[in-house]
Amino acid sequence: MMLDIADNRKEEEEEEEEDMVDPLETVRQKCIETEHCIHTQERLEQCETRVGSRSSTEEDCTEELFDFLHARDHCVAHKLFHSVK
Repeated sequence: MMLDIADNRKEEEEEEEEDMVDPLETVRQKCIETEHCIHTQERLEQCETRVGSRSSTEEDCTEELFDFLHARDHCVAHKLFHSVK
């Protein structure tokens, strides 16, 4: 009987955790869909394709990755605090 109660509580806690949505992830997804982020993500993907097609290269896509992350996080910074209580 005690195991049943403990199992039910554990299931209820898991259900509550599943329902919670991190506002940061929601805002990040919306920001990724903005024109500037789409442009920087395309540049990153082009670089990754270019680097991946070569057998030997010193080029990496660090600059493109940082550009994309900066664009996304700049957008997030302006929107996130509207979701925080």
